[in-house]
Amino acid sequence: MNRKIFFSLLVGVSVIAETAFAQISGGIDDAMMQGIKNAYKNTSADKAIRNALNANSIQKLAVSADQKDVIDGYFSDRVYSRGVTDQKASGRCWLFTGLNVFRAKMIDKYKLPEFEFSQNYNFFYDQLEKANLFLQGVIDTRQKPMSDQMVEWLFKNPLSDGGQFTGISDIIGKYGVVPKEVMNETFASNNTSQMASLLKLKLREYGLQLRELPVQTDMEDIKRIKTEMLGTMYRMLVLNLGEPPLEFTWTRKDINGKPVETKQYTPKSFYNEYIGKDLTNGYVMLMNDPTREYYKLYEIDYDRHMYDGYNWRYVNLPVEDIKKMAIASIKDSTAMYFSCDVTKFLNRDKGTLDLNNYDYESLMGTTFGMNKKQRVQSFASGSSHAMTLVAVDLDDSGNPIKWLLENSWGATNGYKGHLIMTDRWFDEYMFRLVVEKKYVPKKILNILSQTPVRLPAWDPMFAPEK
Repeated sequence: MNRKIFFSLLVGVSVIAETAFAQISGGIDDAMMQGIKNAYKNTSADKAIRNALNANSIQKLAVSADQKDVIDGYFSDRVYSRGVTDQKASGRCWLFTGLNVFRAKMIDKYKLPEFEFSQNYNFFYDQLEKANLFLQGVIDTRQKPMSDQMVEWLFKNPLSDGGQFTGISDIIGKYGVVPKEVMNETFASNNTSQMASLLKLKLREYGLQLRELPVQTDMEDIKRIKTEMLGTMYRMLVLNLGEPPLEFTWTRKDINGKPVETKQYTPKSFYNEYIGKDLTNGYVMLMNDPTREYYKLYEIDYDRHMYDGYNWRYVNLPVEDIKKMAIASIKDSTAMYFSCDVTKFLNRDKGTLDLNNYDYESLMGTTFGMNKKQRVQSFASGSSHAMTLVAVDLDDSGNPIKWLLENSWGATNGYKGHLIMTDRWFDEYMFRLVVEKKYVPKKILNILSQTPVRLPAWDPMFAPEK
């Protein structure tokens, strides 16, 4: 054999062997395992913790005994409202939150004994519009391969019961609102998973059918086919949620429950009379995302509830700027759409969001040292739940001590249906706030004129809030 060829083969075998060894050396060998095991000393403290964890949850044992401060229910500034809503086993927190913002204003303005908008009514049209959003998205991308990232994202996310504020502005703006008693909850609206599973299954089937249409198919024919598909979706929604009313009669009552006025309404006329705001142009969506540049405008592609609606567009700001606008809004008796990473350090029994609720470090004998930016970068934290921000407790210098959130988990959950959030927790786990423009400083409003930085639909920071 030629020496050069032999030498080349020898070098090649050597490289392969080194690569294989490198791969093997990355595993856990006996010596490494011994070093790993040495980290557990089996001390008396270790045994006690192990015994306790054998029969108890980590969270139960991590409750901090050193937290002597009792978080009271006093707030220096609070938005007036009555009653607490309950989204039950559904991901409609975004819808409950948005409607609760307007509900508080309506109760205060007309001195109602209590009032609730029909979440089921708007949820019906939300699901129908999302079905169309998916089908039209498939039509728009039908000539791209299934491996295309956008096509893949569409089929992974054909429909969801979660959402965000653009769903409020678009759906309510188009379809109006009705009182809860006009279109009440059903089993499927309170427990969305089974209905959602069937809707998504059918949408994926329809999506494949649309992709299989001949390339030369006329757009009018495609529109006709899509309309027939949406007819099936409409029927499925009616069977599960009921059919939305076109008009209704409603009697407004005073604080003592006495009738004040009885009128005939359509959903749009009811919206115009009792909400009457420009939801698309009258609000600013704010974000605290430390992984991206502040004082910039961002837009998330396809993060909307309607095909002809608006993408989620927000101004990214330091948390201190956001707090100032939140305080101004509360002082003017205006509640806000707020979202956060709600499960972090949540004490459900007390209804508190406090970094001192649990001492996981002492229990586990290690530290958890990531800051907010690092948690977002590593997918350890992100916005997961929307609630209505209704109160703040300020010290003598005007600095926030704690905040109050009206939740949608029922009146018996948490602190009388609310969650009390410390200001330090706000810093670490608050992500989004929607405020009326009149509370936003001019320099921040000017950011809205920027060309937005476009982010892809699959950005993990923008999963629907549930």
